[in-house]
Amino acid sequence: MHRQICAWFQCAIAEGRMRSGGRVPSSRELAAELGVSRGSVVNAYEQLLAEGYFETSVGVGTHIAKSIPGEFPTTRMWHAGDPAVHEKNVAHRQISDRASLWNNPVTQPWLNAPGAFGVSLPALDHFPVDVWSKLMARHSRGVSRTMLTYGDPMGYGPLREAIAEYVRTVRGVRCDASQVLVTAGSQQGLQIASQVLLNPRDRVCMEEPGYPGARQAFAMANAEIVPISVDAEGIIVSELEAKGKCAKLVYVTPSHQYPMGVTMSSRRRMLLLNWACQNGTWIIEDDCDSEYPFDGRPIASLQGLDADARVLYVGTFSQAMYPALRLGYLVLPKDLTTACIAVRDCMDRFSPTLNQSVMAEFIREGHFARHLRRMRMIYSERRKAIMEVLQTNLRDSAEIIGAEAGLHLVILLRAGVDDAAVANEAAAIGMSVMPLSSCRTTAGGRCGLVLGYGCVDVQGIQEGVRKLGMCIERVGGTATRSTTNGSGWK
Repeated sequence: MHRQICAWFQCAIAEGRMRSGGRVPSSRELAAELGVSRGSVVNAYEQLLAEGYFETSVGVGTHIAKSIPGEFPTTRMWHAGDPAVHEKNVAHRQISDRASLWNNPVTQPWLNAPGAFGVSLPALDHFPVDVWSKLMARHSRGVSRTMLTYGDPMGYGPLREAIAEYVRTVRGVRCDASQVLVTAGSQQGLQIASQVLLNPRDRVCMEEPGYPGARQAFAMANAEIVPISVDAEGIIVSELEAKGKCAKLVYVTPSHQYPMGVTMSSRRRMLLLNWACQNGTWIIEDDCDSEYPFDGRPIASLQGLDADARVLYVGTFSQAMYPALRLGYLVLPKDLTTACIAVRDCMDRFSPTLNQSVMAEFIREGHFARHLRRMRMIYSERRKAIMEVLQTNLRDSAEIIGAEAGLHLVILLRAGVDDAAVANEAAAIGMSVMPLSSCRTTAGGRCGLVLGYGCVDVQGIQEGVRKLGMCIERVGGTATRSTTNGSGWK
């Protein structure tokens, strides 16, 4: 009741029915008139006094505050129940040009579908919850005052040491802990790098097709994105030389190209590094899926070959651990650390220290290495299953691309088949299938489907592929085989 009384007075003041300095009935008078308890009126008056609508003084009583302006805005909560008025009001509100780019996003129902083939999702049913929970409980019970205060923008020291040792040993990255910046996932790492390296309208070259999250980070920095084609050896450096003049930055995923899945050849790596050195161009190496090679040993990181300190190395624990952990890292050239610290401090200052301390011990005690070994076996089984089921169900009509590593592969569709339409059909029956076209900056090119198999077991893979085949048929086509001859997928 007291809220209703408050709302009535606020509305009356806003609409000019009660003017500045006007007398307000006593609480006793109003309670008797409304037939409510005096306590409800007193509570309402106290609230209105606290919010500055009323003023009171001895001998004068309660009246409308003199500070209330004569022309009061009328587009506030008293119209909230009227959708037409609300839409009219918000239509004229201004936001930045940068935000406008993303204010009307293209509908992508496959991103929220809960079923099979979600991209970048690990096998959460095999995560060692017991071990992680024990470590979390141990660190929570022994939390120090230092861990409860503001942390280092670069990250928790022991975790940075553990990350530096891991990437040096496993990925051949040349660094020490002073170059490791702990981030809230790889996406924040890309945003920090974009803010530090790019001015508005700077040119950024990135793989085509490529990672949509990187494209978003660069677009939010108002960069001009230049798509560079990918073939069976990775980014085509000759095309980069032709299109990438004056480019400030090149973004690549050399270990497992996103989404096509190819591994950049050693020759291309050297050509790329030489070109970047000659042109004074920065390189961001997003080392996605490097933990899960299936055909032979992985090639060492691009950063480990860099003799000119031009490569920023981006990594994440989202796929090796679980996405909600929100921990990633940037390995920086030493001359960029100060600028990156300043940007991180402006964003969110630091990642939660408790999660960082648990992750550091998870690595230090060997649980991370054991978890990766176990998951490689599981993902290898699932990879084999999805390749067999695709070949069996789609027979000669399926071309599989990029199944040598990582947690996803691509199948290419016949010319004229709309991959977004197939993805929408799949989302309607609860499957998360990403269209290859969503990874392109420009229209055109081969259509296909990106299928994540890390998050679905063998039985789910079999059922999912069967349903996917039905979706492709309903849209009006089937997948078709084409040969990969090193010239790319056009």
